[in-house]
Amino acid sequence: MKILHTADWHLGKRLGEYSRLPEQEAVLEEICEICEREEVDAVLIAGDLFDTFHPANDAAELLYRTVHRLANQSRRAVVAIAGNHDSPDRVESTDLLARACGIIFQGHPKNQVPLFSTSGGVRVTQSSPGFLEIEIPGVGYPLRLLSTPYANEVTLKRHLGTNKSDALREMLSEHWQELGERYCDDQGVNVLMAHLFAASPDGVLPEEPEDEKPVLHVGGISAIEPDTFPEQMQYVALGHLHRYHAVCDTPFPVVYSGTPLGYSFSEADQTKYVTIVELSPGVSATVTPVALTRGRKLLRKRFTDNDEAINWLQQNPDTFVELTLVSETYIDTKTKKALYETHSGIVSIIPEITQVSSEVEDRPKINLQDSLPILFTNYFTQRRGQEPNEELLDLLKEVIETEEVN
Repeated sequence: MKILHTADWHLGKRLGEYSRLPEQEAVLEEICEICEREEVDAVLIAGDLFDTFHPANDAAELLYRTVHRLANQSRRAVVAIAGNHDSPDRVESTDLLARACGIIFQGHPKNQVPLFSTSGGVRVTQSSPGFLEIEIPGVGYPLRLLSTPYANEVTLKRHLGTNKSDALREMLSEHWQELGERYCDDQGVNVLMAHLFAASPDGVLPEEPEDEKPVLHVGGISAIEPDTFPEQMQYVALGHLHRYHAVCDTPFPVVYSGTPLGYSFSEADQTKYVTIVELSPGVSATVTPVALTRGRKLLRKRFTDNDEAINWLQQNPDTFVELTLVSETYIDTKTKKALYETHSGIVSIIPEITQVSSEVEDRPKINLQDSLPILFTNYFTQRRGQEPNEELLDLLKEVIETEEVN
């Protein structure tokens, strides 16, 4: 059996003022082509389908159009779970219609998928909260899937009835262990899919993307350790981290497939992947990351010379750029205009102002009777070690004049 593992599509997500929807459409087309080329039997999407609880119609349309194609006229199983960016109810809202195509949407950890079959031969033959057994046409053994959509601390406490974070971790472990012992043996292939934060066996925590760090982890706990997953598993498909990351390889692979596109400049220069997993009953999984190529790369670069920056931008078209310019003064309008005219994908230009001295010995005393420009100049000089340039002072004067008129 071949499974394609992907996650964190974040459909509808923007990068600054730039829409990423055309790129998302292109890279999802690439994922569909990989499925067809590799003759994949099932697709697992491990959460964060959308970037917000209330996605725009074009983002929702792209999701449904893509999973419908992935389902291959209901001959391929597709299972998608909610992540922390998704509304669980929104994810499950189309489940009844989707099941007719062999597509299963799971929003809540405790919901149970009813038994069903499709005209293409996909069948759910066993089901309980957090577990599915799926028969796929042309495969002589079933896929046993333990699936855990993202659940925040409040949700898990509601089910568990406790305020102890250690008990929350124990609850997840006991839930998975019970399902593994009850349903998973070597007569089928056994996979766990979840959207959460997992540590490596040595306790090292992987780096989270910048826009995920404030999010509560599953149950409010810091991380799930690999020994929490039941021993019957052959592969654990995770979502949440934005880079491809193998948490561990033994006793079975625990893998983050990562996002199909770079969504933050903390992901600059990263190659993006989907993961092809080959599984047979009682045999170790074979895991192959497959690189995705159709998204624009995110690049970070720092320059001390404006001409060098322009030359580099000309050599890197069709990218998104975060540019840092080192200068003794703020970047003037003429320089900014030249940079933006050179490259269509500059997301931000960050000025890095060098200080004339590390400390300013002769700091002026504050005289509140001075004019606002003088007060600002003294403050700026004290903080920056140099006087503000004329462009900045002209801007201040314009603001003052506007306030006086109003």
